[in-house]
Amino acid sequence: MSRIETKAVMPAKAATPLRVGSPAPDFSLPSTPDQRVALREFRGRPVILAFYPADWSPVCGDQMGLYNEILPEFTKKNAELLGISVDGVWCHLAFAGQRKLHFPLLADFEPKGAVARSYGVYREADGVTERALFVIDGDGIIRWSYVSPIGINPGADGILAALDELHQ
Repeated sequence: MSRIETKAVMPAKAATPLRVGSPAPDFSLPSTPDQRVALREFRGRPVILAFYPADWSPVCGDQMGLYNEILPEFTKKNAELLGISVDGVWCHLAFAGQRKLHFPLLADFEPKGAVARSYGVYREADGVTERALFVIDGDGIIRWSYVSPIGINPGADGILAALDELHQ
């Protein structure tokens, strides 16, 4: 009779995202093989950071597709949307092309998850980012954040409400 060994699976440690009121860590990440996007380029206007686990997953595809559809609403509020995952540039380009996305997807690929770690939203056990949202004001301060369960599309209501708060 063979003995079956089981290994205890520890639950993933919950992310501890940066708090509202914290300065947003600056970064520069590739958006194409020969172009980079830096957070500091958007000083003076709001920025939405949408961290997501992976291109090509159903929930991520739905989430990025939704943001693409309501991109005009973000633009009306003078906000820039940046998608960030640990996938590489070529994967992002294929995903954005297939989904017809009209906003940058940034590759937090090497060193893997460095930007996600600086925002407190890297899932060490899984090697991907949390499904996390940040709204950063024109001065580079985090004004709203939300970490959604990894399998649930967080939608856009919280982002829109946070952007409205910035304009009051």
